[in-house]
Formats: sequence, C-alpha cells, structure tokens
Amino acid sequence: MEILIYGAVTSAIYAMLAVGFTLIFGVARVLNLAHGSFYALGAYGTYVGTGVLGLPLWLAALMAIAFVAAFGVIVEKVLVRPLRHSQLGVLMITLAVSLVVEQALFLIFGSEYRNVPAFIDAKVSLGGVDVAGQRLLTLLVAVVSISALYLFIQRTRLGSAILAISQDAEAAKYMGIPSDRIFSLVMAISAALAALAGVLAGPFLSVQPSMHLLPIVKAFAIVIVGGLGSIPGSILAALMLGYAETLVAYLVSTSWTEIVSVLATLLMLVFRPAGFFGKRAAF
Repeated sequence: MEILIYGAVTSAIYAMLAVGFTLIFGVARVLNLAHGSFYALGAYGTYVGTGVLGLPLWLAALMAIAFVAAFGVIVEKVLVRPLRHSQLGVLMITLAVSLVVEQALFLIFGSEYRNVPAFIDAKVSLGGVDVAGQRLLTLLVAVVSISALYLFIQRTRLGSAILAISQDAEAAKYMGIPSDRIFSLVMAISAALAALAGVLAGPFLSVQPSMHLLPIVKAFAIVIVGGLGSIPGSILAALMLGYAETLVAYLVSTSWTEIVSVLATLLMLVFRPAGFFGKRAAF
C-alpha cells in the first residue's frame, strides 16, 4: 500500500514536470534546459510570499505561478525565439538561464534549505498507511491540472491552434494562426505547470538553489522513454519511473533510486530511440 500511494505521488510530480517539458518541444521543437528552474522558482516564490511578504499561502502560490509563467514568456520572447532555428543555440541559452537562476538563488537566499508551508498539515490514513495530506493534495492537483490541459488542447480554439502548429507550423502560419503568440502561450503553460509542481512538492522535498537539477534530469528521462512530443507517452513514462523508483527505494535503498532514470534512458536509447510513442508531435 505504501508503494502504491507514494509511487502515485512521485509519478504525479514527474508527470507535471514532464508534460510541460514535452509540450514546448511538441509545439516549438525546442529542448528547454531551463525547465527545472521554473520548478525551483515556484517553490522559492511561495517561500518569499509567505515567509517574507506575509501573504496567505494560496495567494503566495498563485503569485509565484503567475510570476514564473511571465518569466517563461520573457525567456521565450527575448532569448529562445531569436535562436529557434538552431537547436544547439537554444540548448546553450536555456542552460545559461538555468545557471543564472541557480546562482541568483544562491546569492539571494544562500545555500540553506528553506521551508515552504504545506496547504494541508494533517495526515490521512489510507489502508493502514499514514500519508501526509500535502502529498495527497499534490496527487489530486496533478491529475486535475493535466486533465484540464488535455481538455484545453482538445476542446478549445486555442488548443486547436496549438495542435495545428505542432503538426505543421508553416502551414498553420499561412492559415493565419499567430505562431509566435502560440509559442509564448505554450511556454507560459509549460512554466506554470513546473512552478505548480514546485509549489506542491516544496513542503515535503528539498528547497535549495540547486533543486532545479533533479527535475530536468527526470523530465528528460521521461520524455525520452515516452517519446519526444507525446503527452500520453510522458504520462505513461512518469508512472513507470515513479513506481520503479519507489520500488527500488523500498526493496533496495533510497540511494539507488537515482540510477533508475539514467538506466531507463540508456535502455530506451539503445533499444527504442523513438520512445513508446515516438512521434514528432502526438497530443
């Protein structure tokens, strides 16, 4: 029961990170190495809002997510867009953004771990297992947010525009779809999802300046396993990776969990480089 519950929570966090990461690739064809920084800024933004500004937790969380979404749009417009024709250029500039954010957090907050308050402090008993309410809230919000994103893409006009650009950006542009605006919108959604993961996971995971490294490794491993550009593939891979790490942690040792994502990526690249749903854009 513990493996079932904690595996689901871990998978939910990974899914929020990976869906945003693969969404921006599926539409703009860029690998955003600054994605983990959005996660870190979400957690730190909530800390600043509650611990420094004294805001209510819900308001601090909303402000942090909105700030990160706006920051993502600025990064896309100012830094990524001029280099979109060059995959290597985008990789380098987003890596630079990630490093700048990390160093800025070091300078402002120091290397100490910060405590982000939880939305739910109480524990809930499920099948004889005591689970922190914050973890269950994380699982619930992840399911709702990813489902809402899927419905948005499939059922709205903006979603149709996103689908059109993901399939053929040039043809969509000739049909009058403003591709640059869609790219900015997708970056905002991607950044907001990562920030939401940071806000929800911050109370029970480490909040420190280098916390962006692990999420980007996990997200990259998940999209490789699931297939670049495939949201269903990312969700499936997040479930597989989350439960695999939980099993290893319970049956072997927590120190071995980090090798799971690396091993999964290596095996997938060797035996099926396209991933489970290896399409150029598979929403």
